[in-house]
Amino acid sequence: MASVELQNIRKAYGALNVIHDVSLSIEDGEFIALVGPSGCGKSTLLRMIAGLEEITDGDVLIGGEVVNGLTPRERNIAMVFQSYALYPHMTVAQNMGFNLKLSGEPRPVIEQRVGEAARMLDLTTLLDRKPAQLSGGQRQRVAMGRAVVRNPAVFLFDEPLSNLDAKLRVQMRSEIKALHQKVQTTSVYVTHDQIEAMTLADRIVVLNQGRIEQQGTPLELYRQPANLFVAGFIGSPAMNFLKGTVEGVDGSPAVRLKDGTLVQIRMERRVTSGQAVTIGLRPEHLDPSGTGSPLTGQTMLVEPTGAQTHVLFELAGEQVTAVVDGELPMKYGAPLKVAVNADQVYVFDRESGLSL
Repeated sequence: MASVELQNIRKAYGALNVIHDVSLSIEDGEFIALVGPSGCGKSTLLRMIAGLEEITDGDVLIGGEVVNGLTPRERNIAMVFQSYALYPHMTVAQNMGFNLKLSGEPRPVIEQRVGEAARMLDLTTLLDRKPAQLSGGQRQRVAMGRAVVRNPAVFLFDEPLSNLDAKLRVQMRSEIKALHQKVQTTSVYVTHDQIEAMTLADRIVVLNQGRIEQQGTPLELYRQPANLFVAGFIGSPAMNFLKGTVEGVDGSPAVRLKDGTLVQIRMERRVTSGQAVTIGLRPEHLDPSGTGSPLTGQTMLVEPTGAQTHVLFELAGEQVTAVVDGELPMKYGAPLKVAVNADQVYVFDRESGLSL
């Protein structure tokens, strides 16, 4: 195991900068998720750690050693891709032990490591099968097993679950989490799926246009987003945003929306009277039976999901989503009244987008 440190990393393709002066410290044994929209630079950053992408400026350190000039093999990392990249003519055991064979490890050592990894990933009964005889989830476990047998200093995951169906993704998330808890190897996980990041990572790094917007534990990013971008990216369904103006700062501070609705906000918010702001409301905080600022609108869409129902309604000229109890009767076109507590209202400066 080893720590990973990025020092003022920059990547440019000619005049086009795609990674802008990124610095990040990853502790030994930590599980970090890099998240962000497509094109934000997360996979490029991962490939620079792996040595698959040349660094324009800055340094990558693994275990305290600068590895800019080292090959991927010399960096002692193992990478798991979204494509399984298994050799179709080899058995599971042969696929898992192939890199060890190339490294000149003796056969008893290869068999021992493959056996240990197979037991860890529940692949023991599949060792003699070919990839064509495996399901998608089993193939992904073999790809992870191939990485595990090398005892790498760092695991790198590049959207490994993208090719799996929804049910299998949930199962594989659990297996990756269990794997990390067993081996405690430093791991960097790239995904565009913030649910994966929230459930897997010790710490999440949110990227946007090649820059770090915010980093922290999953709950820190959920409860204390630094700006509008992070607030809109973390959380599912996504946070609702409404424009308004601050009133009553000296007494009971609130934000008046375009339709006149008043939404109470916390007293300690750093706002001034008349300030143009954007408020954020998480769908799960809009409660039909709750207390707080009342919000009323017309129901536009009802999506039952079982235990919960997602309701889209119109408020202050915007479409707002609420997540309510699945037992509550909801009807298209009917008025909907919900309430939100002041301490659950996020406030952002309209111009800068920063949290207030």
